[in-house]
Amino acid sequence: MKALWMVFCVMVVSLPACTHSKPKPLVPLTLDYGFKADAIALNNQGMQAYVAGQVAEAKDFFGQVIKAAPDSGQAHYNYALALNALGDTDQARLEFIEAANLAPGDKVIWDSPALRPFGSPQSQKGGPREHPYRTQRPMIGSGPR
Repeated sequence: MKALWMVFCVMVVSLPACTHSKPKPLVPLTLDYGFKADAIALNNQGMQAYVAGQVAEAKDFFGQVIKAAPDSGQAHYNYALALNALGDTDQARLEFIEAANLAPGDKVIWDSPALRPFGSPQSQKGGPREHPYRTQRPMIGSGPR
């Protein structure tokens, strides 16, 4: 009976560790349809280089994609991923923000490392609202006028 109790306790303690999900790895995005074939080809080459671990080469490809398709949020996001992987976090943050501005509803872009602290674009803006009933006692002269 004691052994059964020990097994049960170990299972209860280890259960939260099993339910914790790891963050998804950041991978480059494909371009939406409607862009030039050369931009899509450059983006595919950049994606292959990024996945192969050749981040500097991927950055060069993604930089060319931005020149070919400057209005693509996915292109700016991919370029930002490469910059972030190379350690240029300040420039990567600017590119992540540009990607979010160009693709306001794209959840993958809004979950990027630079934008994660700011939440999703659908969340309400502003700080916490004040409770209508105060927790302090009224003071002299603090009532309604």
